[in-house]
Amino acid sequence: MKPYVWHKQSISPDFELINCPSYDPIKDFHRDPTGVYVLIRCDIENASIEVAVCDPKHTIIKAFRGQKAQDLYVTIFEYEKKHQLKWFSRKDHIAYLGKELKKAEYGLLGKENYLQE
Repeated sequence: MKPYVWHKQSISPDFELINCPSYDPIKDFHRDPTGVYVLIRCDIENASIEVAVCDPKHTIIKAFRGQKAQDLYVTIFEYEKKHQLKWFSRKDHIAYLGKELKKAEYGLLGKENYLQE
């Protein structure tokens, strides 16, 4: 294994490099126990990204609009916290939101067509 050199950090005696298996978005997907999910789309005409938060009954309960991924996910999580909501309980779903929003941001810039996974 190649020795790691990090600026001003030391390596723990318990350090371990873990190889990650490939993730299959169909086979490995698990719904969030809250039942909440998001729909994401680019609104090219208004130069914005829209995120709809849906409840387990498939009703859109809130929608957020912004131009950058970070603006959107920070606002969504702050809203969730401020109103003591429990929309996202799984960290992989939180990571998914960030990944999809970044893809939508590139789509908005015309770098690629955006289609939510």
